[in-house]
Amino acid sequence: MEVDGRKPSATGTTTAPSGAPGGAPDKGALSLADAIRKIPVAEEKRTGYERDSFKHWVDEDDDSCPTRQEVLIAEAVTAPEQGDRCTLSGGRWLSYYDEAEVTDAKRLDIDHMVPLAEAWDSGAHDWTPERREAYANDLDAERSLVAVTAKTNRSKADRDPAQWMPPAQSATCTYLVD
Repeated sequence: MEVDGRKPSATGTTTAPSGAPGGAPDKGALSLADAIRKIPVAEEKRTGYERDSFKHWVDEDDDSCPTRQEVLIAEAVTAPEQGDRCTLSGGRWLSYYDEAEVTDAKRLDIDHMVPLAEAWDSGAHDWTPERREAYANDLDAERSLVAVTAKTNRSKADRDPAQWMPPAQSATCTYLVD
């Protein structure tokens, strides 16, 4: 739910649509052009990729809610009720990829905006298991994990924006910016 154009993060902090806390630009931030120049260019490497190399849906903060439930709670349009061990019931979500309203959390997948396989191809193969786990469960970056219908997430699979776009035109800008 947006508040004055800002969205609460999974940690309860309010962030601007840009993802910057409070919307204020970071004075020490690089310009986009400088940041792009700093991105290393290397050949992608799929060799050895296994999804299990990225331990995901962990309970990082020991509150009984694994990452999947944390994302579902944060992105709910109508908050679900939490039961034992963070089981969720009720609630309502809007899958922005396809503009589908969902009232059963089991019909939602949590999408890694940059698919795990794409991360592997782009250098995660050299990361430690701990860094891959942190990436797979990243709740700090507002849009790195999003709740979307299982159907659209599975149609995306491990493709990047050059190969797949959300079916809803309203999602195009948000998807490309993230």
